[in-house]
Amino acid sequence: MRFARTRRSVGLCGLLSFIAPPAAYAIELGLPLDCEIGRTCLIQNHVDHDQSGGTSDYQCGVLTYDGHNGTDFRVPTLAMQRSGVDVLAVADGQVLRTRDGIADISASATDAPSVARQECGNGAIIAHADGWETQYCHLARGSLQVKPGDRVKTGQSLGQVGLSGKTEFPHVHLTVRLRGEVVDPFAFGASEGSCGGGTALWNPSLRDALSYRAPAVLNTGFANGPVTMEQVEAGDSANLRPDQEATALVAFVRAIGLRRGDVQRLSITGPDGGTFVDQTEKPLERDKAQFLLFAGRKRPADGLKSGHYRADYRVTREARIVLQRTFEVLLSGSKRPP
Repeated sequence: MRFARTRRSVGLCGLLSFIAPPAAYAIELGLPLDCEIGRTCLIQNHVDHDQSGGTSDYQCGVLTYDGHNGTDFRVPTLAMQRSGVDVLAVADGQVLRTRDGIADISASATDAPSVARQECGNGAIIAHADGWETQYCHLARGSLQVKPGDRVKTGQSLGQVGLSGKTEFPHVHLTVRLRGEVVDPFAFGASEGSCGGGTALWNPSLRDALSYRAPAVLNTGFANGPVTMEQVEAGDSANLRPDQEATALVAFVRAIGLRRGDVQRLSITGPDGGTFVDQTEKPLERDKAQFLLFAGRKRPADGLKSGHYRADYRVTREARIVLQRTFEVLLSGSKRPP
């Protein structure tokens, strides 16, 4: 038996159907990850509302891709994923189907196996009252804690977030359906082409935390030299952290949801209050699902001074600051053994 039923809008690339929200079909959803939104997890992608071949999230933004039929709740690094983050049932229900045994490996890896017809990876489908259904994808191999027929409660652990199936970052892909049709839990019943319409299905206590954030910062840090996307994704901050003997001091930021024309600026202020580095990028030529920016300089001839170095990251859109983040590092001597 296939993991998902062969029916329109059921697969990972199903189209969104705009269903009117009659009161009888109300459902209230909890978080699908045991995390703190905005700190230990965030939303990478929303449901795609554009049925014409383009892309648009429920706020007419860029946090989605063509045909995306769910919401991606991600953790910032692979290191955090490997430490174990529980995937949670978003509502009471009964487990219909599960799948396990798919390897945890990025779909972009050169040795990644084919996941044709298994794009969801390891996961579960749960039936809820009044024709509602939820699907959870990309769980870690061997982590599933439920089986078909089990009754589950809101907030109960189903397994742990992984990297199985067709994915390049650790997250749980949550698809919500009503009578077999995909709906957006942020905009249930929204009319086609609307921005910010419809009804949110989340528990009211979560709605502030889940308010729309684009762009957003995924990772920040300091390093002892240039950094790569792979290093940041891995969460290898301990090996990158600079000290006074470092050959360079570099600040880095990975942001998501940037738009064409956005201007990024990253500066570092030294312990004496002076500017250590100040870098402004050219306006982006196209929308960016994610972007890694780093700025720094080699160690001065007289060495790196001890004390706090503060980085300031800003994104300006149409002459208005739409994202800002500051972060610090303390240089207090060598980390190397004598």
